[in-house]
Amino acid sequence: MTNKDYRKKPIYRFLFILTIASAVGLQGWRTLFNNFAVEEAGIDGFWVGVIQSVREVPGFLALLVIYLLLIFKEHNLSRISVIMLGVGVGLTGFFPSNIGLVFTTLLMSTGFHYFETTNQSLTLQHFNKNESGIVMGRFKSISSLANIGVGIVIWILSQFIEMRELFLIIGVSVILLAIRSLFIDPSDKDLPPQKKKIVIKKKYWLFYVLNLLAGSRRQIFVVFAVFLLVEQYKYSIQMITALFVINNFVNFLLAPVIAKAINRFGERKVLSLEYSSLIFIFGAYAFVNNPWIVGVLYVLDHVFFNFSIAIKTYFHKTGDTEDIAPTMAVSFTINHVAAVVFPLFGGILWILDWRIPFIIGAVISALSLFFVQFIRTGDENK
Repeated sequence: MTNKDYRKKPIYRFLFILTIASAVGLQGWRTLFNNFAVEEAGIDGFWVGVIQSVREVPGFLALLVIYLLLIFKEHNLSRISVIMLGVGVGLTGFFPSNIGLVFTTLLMSTGFHYFETTNQSLTLQHFNKNESGIVMGRFKSISSLANIGVGIVIWILSQFIEMRELFLIIGVSVILLAIRSLFIDPSDKDLPPQKKKIVIKKKYWLFYVLNLLAGSRRQIFVVFAVFLLVEQYKYSIQMITALFVINNFVNFLLAPVIAKAINRFGERKVLSLEYSSLIFIFGAYAFVNNPWIVGVLYVLDHVFFNFSIAIKTYFHKTGDTEDIAPTMAVSFTINHVAAVVFPLFGGILWILDWRIPFIIGAVISALSLFFVQFIRTGDENK
């Protein structure tokens, strides 16, 4: 099958639509949440922290997807998850209270994380080992484009309608896209059946370790990078918004290129480049005092998120086909272990010295660089 033929598969169109829906829902929620929480719900910093912690719980419990597959076909679970995401976002504006936001956030986040789990699994199952990384790169690219579109739409509509209506419009849009996927049958009877139980194997130890370290690094970035820009370097809302747009545009351009690089150079070389660069980036976060340089570091940091595709393609090349669905669920849970622990732990360290979390990020990157040298896929001589 040529590089272009994968786009003709029903599963590609199916996941393409749901990926756009998921990106629209999450980005819309992220864009509106903080302003809504403060201006409409009147919640304080403590409850914002509680709600953000709740948002990560479904990712930590992603292994429960395995048991849902006893009831639903995997592609149907993807649809249901995106609908759940849309419902959670759409209802957010109607529950401006502490408990209300906890409920809608949990609903939204469950839909998002369970779709991401099944999305990764279905991509690895339906596309061959040369295609899967390319497809993931394209999906990351289209997600970035959708994020830019959502930002523009919210900026325009927010001048005319209230946040409650904005949440509702975004949620309904997500649901309609999920309904559109009902007209596509992505099933393939020739695929090997997936195990419907938790699978943890000794031979996947490196995949587990890389996911744990990647989740830890991601959490440092998500929790503290923007906070650093605002607290230490006094970035305004307009500057942060502009940075988000730049991030998404750069990722739109580079995600497919990174995916092709993985096929050309192999996972070990690509991940080695990522983690050696991140050692420098996290170290610079801690010791560079120029706000413009730190802004550039933020964009570069965001670009390297796309390199995580190589961790998934590494498993695709070395794992057993029937283990894909359960292993993706387990890896998603492992990836989110840090999301449960690090915000509180890192916050305490930030109070002691704001540089400490970023130094830890550099150490984690060095550990990751060490472990990726154990990657063996047969492509090491590329």
